[in-house]
Amino acid sequence: MFVRVFGKNVDTLGAEMLSYNIYDDTCFGRKTEQETRFMKKVLKITALVLGCILLVYAVIALFPRGDNYKGENPMRRETELPILIAHGGGNGEFPDNTLEAFYNAYSVDQRVMMETDVSITKDGVVILSHDTTLDRKTNVTGAIADWNYSDLIEQKVDFGYTNPTDENGKLCGDRKHFADKEGVEKYPVDVEYPQGIEPRDEEVFLATTLEELLTAFPDNRINVEIKQPGNLGLKALSEILRLLEKHDAFDRVVLASFHEELYDEYKRLKSDGEVPEEFMFSPANDAATNFFVMQLLKVDVFFGDEMCVFQLPLEEKGFNLATKSFVNAAHRNNLAVHYWTINDVEDMEHLISIGADGIMTDYPHLLMEVYEDHGI
Repeated sequence: MFVRVFGKNVDTLGAEMLSYNIYDDTCFGRKTEQETRFMKKVLKITALVLGCILLVYAVIALFPRGDNYKGENPMRRETELPILIAHGGGNGEFPDNTLEAFYNAYSVDQRVMMETDVSITKDGVVILSHDTTLDRKTNVTGAIADWNYSDLIEQKVDFGYTNPTDENGKLCGDRKHFADKEGVEKYPVDVEYPQGIEPRDEEVFLATTLEELLTAFPDNRINVEIKQPGNLGLKALSEILRLLEKHDAFDRVVLASFHEELYDEYKRLKSDGEVPEEFMFSPANDAATNFFVMQLLKVDVFFGDEMCVFQLPLEEKGFNLATKSFVNAAHRNNLAVHYWTINDVEDMEHLISIGADGIMTDYPHLLMEVYEDHGI
């Protein structure tokens, strides 16, 4: 008896299936023996290549890092606590970048590191100023490059202000004399000076030169950030190098700038041997970003800039920069890590816990209180 399927006899259906080679491997999407051998060979080669890549990566990740800064790095912490760095001299307590502010910071910690910003005047003097204009911090206006230092002193221009300015640094309201966070106005006579030092003026915070800062604090570390870009910045750099040589200060002064052309010049000076071996600088944004990415990928061995310190905010563009792993990566390359501008006790405690080398603050007294709690 014949069974019918889809209107056909079973024996007829079977014959047609055989004619279509339905039992062959290819009919069911399977590979032929030759194709299978080829695919196995491809997989073996791929696995071998990936294995080699992983091996090379592992070697790179574990390879000992070289020292980006040769010799002992003065910007690394010397104790279990980070270096206390007075931002602008501690500009929450006294007017920014004045000699008086730095004396105040010195009264807090005689080992304090001083952070300052500089611009060069029309007559070629490097003065301390966060801005390249005078509008925000003084009782006069105009670009520093258009003023002579001699005129600033002769006219007793007062750097004791915190005036409102627009996005171009121009005065846009009533001038306001500096006051601390409690609203108390400060004057030069309010500073606790070292024995034998008298105020330069009882009421006016006079312009301060970089040379004055170097002379007043011959043993302290100083961070000098050049604020003017381009040719003016390069002119300022040339004068700073002269001052560092004159005062034998290459081993305690680190240069910084957010201007890439100045960072490129720092690197050129170092690589061409035009500065002493101990010449120190920190990078502009691009180099810091490069190192951050490299250390995440464990390939920071390829970071070759002969710098000495990263100066960073706690975070940038959503990335947390204040991590123990980042600090450790920097230390493996004999690089220091300083963080700015830290005015919160919890942030200070966090940076202590991750081993940061320096904490830059507007309030030296506050940071010292935290350090005292740690038994400094």
